[in-house]
Amino acid sequence: MAANWTRVIFFLALVMTVAILAPSVVSGENGFSDLKIRTRLKRLNKPALKSIKSPDGDIIDCVPITDQPAFSHPLLINHTVQMWPSFNPESVFSESKVSSKTKNQQSSSIKQLWHVNGKCPVKTIPIRRTRRQDLYRANSVENYGRKNQKSIPKPKSSEPPNVLTQNGHQHAIMYVEDGIFYGAKAKINVWKPDVEMPNEFSLAQIWVLGGNFNSDLNSIEAGWQVSPQLYGDNRTRLFTYWTSDAYQGTGCYNHLCSGFVQINREIAMGGSISPLSNYGNSQYDITILIWKDPKEGHWWLQFGEKYIIGYWPASLFSYLSESASMIEWGGEVVNSQSEEGQHTTTQMGSGRFAEEGWGKASYFKNVQVVDGSNELRNPENLQVFTDQENCYNVKSGNGGSWGSYFYYGGPGRNPNCP
Repeated sequence: MAANWTRVIFFLALVMTVAILAPSVVSGENGFSDLKIRTRLKRLNKPALKSIKSPDGDIIDCVPITDQPAFSHPLLINHTVQMWPSFNPESVFSESKVSSKTKNQQSSSIKQLWHVNGKCPVKTIPIRRTRRQDLYRANSVENYGRKNQKSIPKPKSSEPPNVLTQNGHQHAIMYVEDGIFYGAKAKINVWKPDVEMPNEFSLAQIWVLGGNFNSDLNSIEAGWQVSPQLYGDNRTRLFTYWTSDAYQGTGCYNHLCSGFVQINREIAMGGSISPLSNYGNSQYDITILIWKDPKEGHWWLQFGEKYIIGYWPASLFSYLSESASMIEWGGEVVNSQSEEGQHTTTQMGSGRFAEEGWGKASYFKNVQVVDGSNELRNPENLQVFTDQENCYNVKSGNGGSWGSYFYYGGPGRNPNCP
């Protein structure tokens, strides 16, 4: 009998030893450990007072403002939430000047799909829940929600100092540089471009930039994007991004790391938006405004004409703690097939070239910057740039109710862009 108990005790000890020494269970297509995934999900998904199932499959968690991911940042541990900007930029552009022709081209109100099933309570913010399958698609659990460092190149001397100009990233943009800027605004035409490969994306955004592109770039970005790897589908989604060190270790998309402070309970970053523009038919656009509060110094984000979303605290940045030196507006895609000697068919904008114009090509209109007097003004010395204009191009214009504007985009691979 004693011998039997000895064998049982020995067996249990052996099992416990193996359990302790064995690696965590590995799962997912990239072989991530369940422990790492559980730890990251716990860090990203804060306890919610209410959860809303969106028709597009998203789950939107209503998280108390004071419990949002932003405050895990070391610089924001004792941060006091600023519940409203001290000042909003004043526009020198009057909507009353809109002509009858242009009124017919005005966009209708754009909403997010999750709104049909509810709204978040007061003193909470909506956060798109991160799920296990989201992390499985990432290159690594640690880097989920961040841009790949290897895709951030040094700009060529013959090119404008663009954020991403090589290694498969391609652009069609308008930009202004070598100035002192306190924000930017534009109305951005919204489409659903086809994205060929899961690790590619297509977006339209505003970049607010400062610093050196080689090592310490500060960037605040906002617009819409289609990114299958990040979101697991091909829906058009509202997004933000920021970095204070040229994408090396800081910043992320939306709320996928600490930093961005949200105050709005109606708009979910990363949430899908609707309706979208149709070729030769109805056109829709979103208004994005980013500006620096002249009193508190934080960089604020506004979506549409009434949704003030939140802010990036000034303490996150070095160069942008004072002002921006460059602004960019435009489209970007990833061509993951460049090393194979061919071009992706991932579309930019509507997938049509700029010269097709209204209702067919995608546009940015009412392109403006915020000056030192906290006023929105038409930029001076605007320039345009494309990496390969046979793949994607841009055509600019100025005048009337559209102010400074440009059409941009393209289909990617075609007979002139093999």
